[in-house]
Amino acid sequence: MNAVEVVESFWRDVWNARNPAAVDEYVVEDFVITNAGQRIEGRENFKKWIAAFLAQVHDFELEVLETFQNHDGSRVASRWRVHGRNNGVLGTEPDGRPISFTGTAVWEVREDGKLVHNHVERASWELFQRLTTAPA
Repeated sequence: MNAVEVVESFWRDVWNARNPAAVDEYVVEDFVITNAGQRIEGRENFKKWIAAFLAQVHDFELEVLETFQNHDGSRVASRWRVHGRNNGVLGTEPDGRPISFTGTAVWEVREDGKLVHNHVERASWELFQRLTTAPA
């Protein structure tokens, strides 16, 4: 499996299956995710972070928009869009409104296909503004 296939399988088996336990199949024990400048260290903490995020978005679905890798497969970039219903994401009132936001992830991938580090940026501010502005 090439690095792009590893990342897209991760999206499918962990996020879209809503199964944080599947992380064990993909990431190293000392995995790090850097999300909006905050580091979450260790596979178990990563699984807890995923579970907490999934709890905030009902009917969670991650749509892969584009994924590509560098020349040796040690880095993979993926653009994606999340769809679902608000259940308190970003500390907002869990009103069940449809939500959608985009993000980008850059993955470090070991030669054996294990994921080592993920740098994530998502359009959180834009989502927060939509959820806290009264409908027109």
